Amino acid sequence: MLRRTLLAASASPRLRQLIVTAPQTRGIVESYVAGETAADAVRVTRALRASGLLVSLDYLGEDTTDEAQAAGVVDEYVKLLGMLSADGLTSGGAAEVSVKPTAVGLTLDAGLARENIVHIAAAAREAGTTVTLDAEHYDAIEPTLRIAKALRGEFPDLGCVVQAALRRTEADCRELAGHGTRVRLCKGAYSEPETVAFRARGDVDRSYARCLKVLMNGSGYPMLATHDPRLIEITSSLAMLAGRSPESLEYQMLYGIRPGEQRRLANTGAKVRVYVPYGGDWYGYLVRRLAERPRNLGFFLRSLGSKN
Repeated sequence: MLRRTLLAASASPRLRQLIVTAPQTRGIVESYVAGETAADAVRVTRALRASGLLVSLDYLGEDTTDEAQAAGVVDEYVKLLGMLSADGLTSGGAAEVSVKPTAVGLTLDAGLARENIVHIAAAAREAGTTVTLDAEHYDAIEPTLRIAKALRGEFPDLGCVVQAALRRTEADCRELAGHGTRVRLCKGAYSEPETVAFRARGDVDRSYARCLKVLMNGSGYPMLATHDPRLIEITSSLAMLAGRSPESLEYQMLYGIRPGEQRRLANTGAKVRVYVPYGGDWYGYLVRRLAERPRNLGFFLRSLGSKN
C-alpha cells in the first residue's frame, strides 16, 4: 500500500511543488542524483570509474510533449557523450547512456523518437560506447521494444530494459535472449494495473527470478539491476550453472544506494555498473526510488522537517 501511495505521489503536482521548493531537499537529492549539468555527470562518472565501477548516465525527464524539447534532450546526450569521450571515460562502453524514449518524442510520434534515438546511438558509437533504452510506463513498452528491434541491425549493441513487475516480461525475455541482445532486467518502478502487472512484492521477486533464468541461459548479455541480496546470490549461482564468465554479464545498481555492495561486487571481479541520473527534472525519479525502498521515506521526511 505504501509503495502504491508513493508511486501515485510521483505524479502529484502539489506534492512535487512542496518537495522541490523545500530548502532541505537539495542535500537529499544530491545523494541520489549527480547534479543538474553534464559537467556534474562527468565529475561523478570520473569518481566512479576511479573506483572500478562502470556507469550508465540518464538525463532526467520523460513524457516530452514538444518536438523542440525532445531535440534539446538529444542535444544534451550528444554533448554529454562528447564530454565523456574527451575525458577518456567511454572506452569499451565503460560509461554509456540510458535514454527514455518518451523524453525524445515517443509520446508525440514513434517515428520521431526513432530518429532521435538513431542520432544518440550514432554519437555513442562515435564515442566508443553504447545506449540502453529505458523502460517506462506500460503504454511505452511495446513501441520501445519495436524501436529496439528495428535498430538492432544498425546498432547491434543497443540495449533495452524489461521490468519483472510486468506479466509480459518473461515472454519478452525469451524473445530477446535469442538475439544476443543487451538486456537490463529490473523490478519496475511504475504503478500499473493488476491486469498487466504483479502487485505483490513476492510475485515480482519470483517473476524476476524466472526472467533472470531465461536471460542467463540465452545468448545475450544480461544486465541485472537489483539491490536485493537474495537475487544477487541467485544471479551468481545461475551464472555458474550456465557456465558464464564474469565478462558475459553485469550487475547494475542505482547511484547512492548500497555503494559498499557495489564496490564489494566489483572487488570480486564482477562487472558492476552504476545508474547515474542527472538534470533538473529529478522529482519523479526520486519518489520512485523511495517507492522501491520505502524504509528511506522516514529518513527523507525527517530531513525535510529538519531546521538544520
